[in-house]
Amino acid sequence: MTDETANAPEMTLPPKPPARQGKVSLWQYLKLFQRDILSAQPAHLYRAWMAEMRTPFFRSFLCNEPDLVHRVLRGSAHDFPKSERIRMGLKPLLRDSVFITNGAMWEHQRRIIDPAFEGGRLREVFPAMWHSGVAAVERLRGLTDGAPHDIEAETSHVAMDVIFRTMFSMPIEHEIAQAAFEGFRAHQAAHPVANLAAILPFPKWFPSVHSKKTVETAKAIRALIGQLAEMRAVEIAAGTAPDDLATKIMTTPDPQTGKVFDTGEMVDQVAIFFLAGHETSAAALAWSLYLLATHPEWQEKLAAEATEVLGDDTPYFSILSKLKLSRAVFREAMRLYPPVPMFVREAACPMHFRGRKVKKGAQIIVSPWHLHRHERIWDNPDAFDPGRWETENGKTGLRDAYVPFSEGPRVCPGAAFAMAEGPLLLSMFLRAFRFEPVAGEVPMPVAHLTVRSDHGIKLKLTPRA
Repeated sequence: MTDETANAPEMTLPPKPPARQGKVSLWQYLKLFQRDILSAQPAHLYRAWMAEMRTPFFRSFLCNEPDLVHRVLRGSAHDFPKSERIRMGLKPLLRDSVFITNGAMWEHQRRIIDPAFEGGRLREVFPAMWHSGVAAVERLRGLTDGAPHDIEAETSHVAMDVIFRTMFSMPIEHEIAQAAFEGFRAHQAAHPVANLAAILPFPKWFPSVHSKKTVETAKAIRALIGQLAEMRAVEIAAGTAPDDLATKIMTTPDPQTGKVFDTGEMVDQVAIFFLAGHETSAAALAWSLYLLATHPEWQEKLAAEATEVLGDDTPYFSILSKLKLSRAVFREAMRLYPPVPMFVREAACPMHFRGRKVKKGAQIIVSPWHLHRHERIWDNPDAFDPGRWETENGKTGLRDAYVPFSEGPRVCPGAAFAMAEGPLLLSMFLRAFRFEPVAGEVPMPVAHLTVRSDHGIKLKLTPRA
């Protein structure tokens, strides 16, 4: 480490939660974990290729070595199924969503869902993304009063608007859409995905308890999604349905069985599209804006690119390939603040990791949070440097240790969707506004539903000429 690198944290490094100091008991760890996943972990995980945690109930293996990460994520989904504890933790809202199913049901669901997110479909939904961005820019004009504003609230709004426009061809101002948006906010506050039951596999006899608020908000959201699915089913039968993602998914038969999703199955899938697609995009976009606000030289580069590429405000799909700086910044923001901090799987059979025995049922964790900041993989891992993707180290890291959307059979089907949405919205915002940090307001990342700030992300907005 050079003297320059050693001095960097005081001036340039983005906020990072302090690692846990020293060893703690299992119960102390659980208390720390419940408060925040990230700060509950020890510092050596940023250097270790693998770490094993032993408790009276289970063995847990956190994997950072690239070959091991690829083995877990790129290998057969049957060898490393989703954790049963995650399934139980998310059941109230997602039921049998593709996000938490395993085996034959999951394969059936992916055969129907994947075609809706193929490359050609992205071109078709691009105008809806554009119109969401136009509407968001207009809303943001009301925040240029010189006062600090929580940008997370705004990115949540636009991300949900994108979901509604691309999925059901309706803006968020629609009555059902607005009610669902408010419902999701209430559900996230009541029951974040990243909780103890979801991450730590307690014994089978340990009850999976959900709060009354969690159950009530999940029921309300599913009822609203059910209305949308039923309305769309009627439109499909009448031949009047718009050609959007909902119609594509509801009319695509499983090529092996010929079956299509019924209304109840569609509710399960739409729930995860809304929850994961909205929340992860909102978090990544908010952190991108904060990083640009604290690195004005990059902000001005992006603003110049956006002004040139977006041109006459005509939503040409081809502009996505020209937003190179915006894409690099969005990618770097998700490296530093991966929306989903940990993926949790189970070993379906006995195996060996780095010479150690892994028993059937052991918990296998791949942590993008640690992998993306690993000190033996990345140069200046805690620094914000969108230019790293043009270096050999950055290209190697991108190939071996960059998994914000997971990878392999269970890669997020909406990954390409998110990588179009994020840079586009970022460019539309940067062309219209200058973002500035607020003195004394340094957001600290915490992991609840996704990697968000502990108290929001406060920024000031100024209109550009």
